[in-house]
Amino acid sequence: MLLEINLQAEEPIYTQIMYQIIEGIAKKELKPGDDLPSVRSLASDIGINFHTVNKAYQLLKQEGYILIHRQKGVVIHPDGVEKASEAFYAKLRRKVRPLIAESICRSVTKEEWDMLCATIYEEIASKEEQ
Repeated sequence: MLLEINLQAEEPIYTQIMYQIIEGIAKKELKPGDDLPSVRSLASDIGINFHTVNKAYQLLKQEGYILIHRQKGVVIHPDGVEKASEAFYAKLRRKVRPLIAESICRSVTKEEWDMLCATIYEEIASKEEQ
């Protein structure tokens, strides 16, 4: 899996790294137990500060996507990602709410919103089935 980092984007680089790794897991491009590059190696490959990669990895670790071993390095969590909990649904609501509000302000209909979400879901989920 190759990361595509846009250094000019509004979105912070550590967030881009996190989201792309999570999407790689969702698409089954990254499987439980797969190795990820070390913090220093990934930072060097992308040409960014290693603290940026470290922040992404630490957040992925906190959310249960990866494990970081001193000797073994960084791996996708061998047990997979835990199922959605009430806390996850609460976090999801907090993140989606402003996007829905902004969409309503811009006259995006519920049907358009539903279709956009379904399309994105299918783009990611269809990779999982291959």
